[in-house]
Amino acid sequence: MFPTRRYTTYLLLAACSILLITYYREPLASSAGIRIGSQVPLISEPGTPPPKPVTAGSKTRFQWSSVPTVYPLTVPLTTLPSGTPHKLPQIQYAFPPEREDHAITRKERQAAVKATFERCWNAYRQHAWTHDELTPLTGRIRDGFAGWGASLVDNLDTLWLMGLKSEFEEAVAAAIDIDLAISTSEVINVFETNIRHLGGFLAAYDVSGEPRTLDKAIEFGEMLLKAFDTPNRLPKTRMNLREAFGGRMEADTLVLVAEIGSLTMEFTRLSQLTGDMRWYDAVARITRLFDAQQEKTRLPGMWPVSINAKTADLTNDTLFTLGAMSDSLYEYFPKTYALLGGLEPVYKKLYDGSMATAIKYNLWRPMTPDNADILISGQVKALTDASSARLDPQGQHLVCFTGGMFALAGKMWNEPAHVEIGRKLTDGCIWTYKAFPLGIMPEIFRMVPCESRLDCHWDEELWRQEVKMMHPESADIDTLITNFRLPKGFTDIQDRRYILRPEAIESVFIMYRITGEEKYREAAWDMFTAIRAATEGRLANAALADVTYTSDALLKGTPSGNAQYDSMESFWMAETLKYFYLIFSEPDLISLDEWVFNTEAHPFRRPTPA
Repeated sequence: MFPTRRYTTYLLLAACSILLITYYREPLASSAGIRIGSQVPLISEPGTPPPKPVTAGSKTRFQWSSVPTVYPLTVPLTTLPSGTPHKLPQIQYAFPPEREDHAITRKERQAAVKATFERCWNAYRQHAWTHDELTPLTGRIRDGFAGWGASLVDNLDTLWLMGLKSEFEEAVAAAIDIDLAISTSEVINVFETNIRHLGGFLAAYDVSGEPRTLDKAIEFGEMLLKAFDTPNRLPKTRMNLREAFGGRMEADTLVLVAEIGSLTMEFTRLSQLTGDMRWYDAVARITRLFDAQQEKTRLPGMWPVSINAKTADLTNDTLFTLGAMSDSLYEYFPKTYALLGGLEPVYKKLYDGSMATAIKYNLWRPMTPDNADILISGQVKALTDASSARLDPQGQHLVCFTGGMFALAGKMWNEPAHVEIGRKLTDGCIWTYKAFPLGIMPEIFRMVPCESRLDCHWDEELWRQEVKMMHPESADIDTLITNFRLPKGFTDIQDRRYILRPEAIESVFIMYRITGEEKYREAAWDMFTAIRAATEGRLANAALADVTYTSDALLKGTPSGNAQYDSMESFWMAETLKYFYLIFSEPDLISLDEWVFNTEAHPFRRPTPA
């Protein structure tokens, strides 16, 4: 289910497996509600007065801002960089006036995406309103994100952008009534709550100007800031709400690097909108730590998958990737630079250093039957230092975001080579979609890496040998290829699911907006029609168990059971369908020169020169 991890001890492997459950966004079944707030702290220090309840409208409701700080700061707050935002280079292509026939086709395709969204939204509204997620085949609810309406909040900005204004008003009225004193879980994932809830409310405010959404963003921000109430002011990334309410917390010794490094955009935007520097100060401290240790890891320039937040040590692990568990750390470097108007140069330094290393060690060209000039981002094991770095030629659907990241950064910093890398990474994901019978890419796969990125030719015998090495238990290679349903070029498919992920269309959308090349919109339409056909369920769209079957097998049911399974995560509507909708919109709707997306596809308005 998850990528193979070769940590130095089995204990670390087991611990990381536990962390992966939430990072891979598989929410647990709903549990009974747990009341976190009350007029008396659940755990309190002797002599500490209880936090006072705060009246909100006609209700008296607990507020996290009333919880006392256990470890107050002893130094002045770091403030947002001052000065007029820089005029950054133009990112979006200068689109000419649209031809009438192109406009007709574009609007028809946009309407098809919107219809799919509306079907899913209406099913959620009817069967799972205010809960985290709807199960699209059976109509049940899933509350894996504390029961705080993940799908509701995640899609506020999507509703607004699609012109569903009455639905937006109804959703806002429900979302602002979320009670942070009640949770379906004692422990919350700070990263997920940050990108979905805080990011969702901030984007809703930025696109609509609705003040109630900013008020709710502040309420979530106060709770998330409590995660930083530790001795070294680094966050508790899996925060026990009861413990946070009245006790003492310490940062953990085993933390996924993406989860500590991907709070930057949301906290920065909240400080920009409120003028309260507490949030920016919190993430600036993390940024300084990454800066100080960038060249001290086993693969200098990058940081490993897991770090020790308790001791503030980012150097000891041996696995390095732009994919799962690290991804948005790197994604946020150029995006935070843009969000700060180019006034904080450290984010360019962090991007430049990490991508120089990733280009050298992590990016690889796969050997394909058509000799496609594409790239894929893999993972690297470095046991001692860079000289020991070894590539694992693995591809992930999740890592498809890198095409857009490289292209955006390349345009913003006038690095044409990075735009070209972004193109080849995006084309690699498009190629992988087309390589499978359903026209959909699996979660995790392996291929044969070329020795040279410049000169690579198909060698069928080499491919067959590599397949045999990956599956030594089978004697006959042809039978093995047939039984494992391996398209030519693929040596293994470790995870055959498609869980409605957005990363490929995200990069396709960005490449279209940057280049204006119509081939990217055509690729997007092929992707959308393939996904819609395979995932449409009884009530809404459902994740796929195995993308290696043909469409006929899907209709009949696969030998291992149903082709679909009962899951529709909030990012299907909030990210995947949003990017499909935007690629068929007029290019001034969320222009990349005026907006920047967080990792959950929530657009934040960029500060620009007057």
